[in-house]
Amino acid sequence: MVALYPVKARVTRNASRVTLHTTRTKKGEKQTMIQKQGQVIYTNKAACQDCYRCVRVCPVKAIQMQKGQAFVVEKRCISCGTCVRECPQGAKSFRNDIEKAIALLSHNKVAASIAPSFVSLFGEWERASLPSALRKLGFSYVAETAAGAYYVAKKTGEIALKNRNHPHICTACPALVSYVEKYMPELVDILVPVMSPMVAHGKYIKEKLGADTKVIFIGPCMAKKAEADREENRQYIDCVLTFTELFEWFSREEINLERCEESNFNEEPHGDSRYFPLTGGLARTAAMSNDILDINFLPLSGFDEIKEALENISPDSMTLIEPLFCHQGCINGPGIPKEKNIFQRRLELLHYAEKNKGTVAGDESISDIEISFHCEEISERKEITEEEIRKVLEKTGKTREENQLNCGACGYPSCRDKAIAVIQGMAEPEMCIPYMRRLAEQRSDKIIETSPNGIVILDDKLNIISMNPAFRQLFMCTESIYGKRISYLIDPEPFEKLASGEENFIKTTVKHEAYNIVCHEMFYKLEQERQFVGIFVNITTTKDSQEKLKNLRAETIKQSRELLEHQINMAQELAKFLGESTARGEELVQNLVRLAEEKEDQKKDRWLKDMYM
Repeated sequence: MVALYPVKARVTRNASRVTLHTTRTKKGEKQTMIQKQGQVIYTNKAACQDCYRCVRVCPVKAIQMQKGQAFVVEKRCISCGTCVRECPQGAKSFRNDIEKAIALLSHNKVAASIAPSFVSLFGEWERASLPSALRKLGFSYVAETAAGAYYVAKKTGEIALKNRNHPHICTACPALVSYVEKYMPELVDILVPVMSPMVAHGKYIKEKLGADTKVIFIGPCMAKKAEADREENRQYIDCVLTFTELFEWFSREEINLERCEESNFNEEPHGDSRYFPLTGGLARTAAMSNDILDINFLPLSGFDEIKEALENISPDSMTLIEPLFCHQGCINGPGIPKEKNIFQRRLELLHYAEKNKGTVAGDESISDIEISFHCEEISERKEITEEEIRKVLEKTGKTREENQLNCGACGYPSCRDKAIAVIQGMAEPEMCIPYMRRLAEQRSDKIIETSPNGIVILDDKLNIISMNPAFRQLFMCTESIYGKRISYLIDPEPFEKLASGEENFIKTTVKHEAYNIVCHEMFYKLEQERQFVGIFVNITTTKDSQEKLKNLRAETIKQSRELLEHQINMAQELAKFLGESTARGEELVQNLVRLAEEKEDQKKDRWLKDMYM
């Protein structure tokens, strides 16, 4: 069993869309994801790390980049699940329908149709216990989808043999059907007009048990969810779960296969239909061919194989093309937990199918299982001029052919393809990693070149390998000294300490007498590059200002002391002068008083003399 985290979901509805709120819990971590009605694959923005992995692996380039975030464009998506399987951050996810399945189980009759690839996931005793485990979940009828696959294979063989004048493309794989409808509409007419095994089995179950029976398909494929959503299939399939969801459901309900008794499925498939999940399985089931070298039969798996074959198919060939979108077939679907390697899964299915031969078909059958397909060609801007492409290439510095690296780092096979995607609004110019690296280098070079601080870089032998204009100006040198030792210009001691490992980082202030400058200096080592960097900040002006301020302060103190002494002397002199003036004034007053008294006496004597005479 696969250890999975519990998932809780709730569905809210309005007139325009259905939004699924899914909360995943892992050690208290919660994530909420939202998608539109019908959308199967979507992005968890919080986990998307701007790596372009999904763009690279998406076979139809249905990923749109917006401000570094990768979004799935629903109308372009074929729901193959490749991005879900390949995303290293788990940022791509698919619609979880466990809650929908639980809601369906409230009906009296719910049937489980389990894809034949289930064999590759379970051991022998687990396969025997699986029907009981499904019944514990509430299913009243449990059957293998291979039962429907038998009738699909037979019908496909009949149509192919009846119309030998053109090739036929088998339609068991919903991702393949969606790809042809959207991206190769010219081939829609040669799609075999037959239901897939899932839909055919759902129809068979409802005809057998009643139209009110609900059918839940369980398999390895995410594209089956989109197939079940198609208008023509909704009446036959009510819900689709992946094997990953099934294990989550078992975990939530604490159902352990070890504690489930062995039991049988409610029906046995016919013929070789248990081989159906493997490439060539349809042709074998239809008894058309067991030879992979048969000239009239072309089994394919994996998108690259399919794309090349469909682009080069001969219109007058009678070849029956059996394509399965996943490499090695349905046993490698994105909805399968990858505990076993693909070759082990294939071997187990082969052993199981060989050991458990299907029953001989009787009179029972499914009523009309033919179906029609239609073009859903992506409506895009058709006219893209060479001038528009040139402008995009010019913006990223790729106008010259030698600069078009076609490295694929952006996710597109060529620089031209990426330029077209930019014009279509699917890509951004910044997705070009060489272009962004060049911009970063240009910015860093510009910062160094325009820095007011002197910067010099030395190799491991302390030879000058780079210096900026500010350094050349500080130390009055030119580019002609490249390759010379730093001792040619300044004392190499700080660099020597770094080279010896004595210091890792040095900060100091030095006066360079030869250049009449004072610098605040920092030195450090670039370990991986085995280089040494020196940064010189010119603080000569600051030092001169400090010296001038110091001298001014000293001169001011001196002058202040002189002024104080002068004031004291002046005060003393003024006091002396004031004292002398006071003494003289006192003497003058005394003389004036004395003179006044003498005059008064004279007047008195004269009066007496006049009186007695």
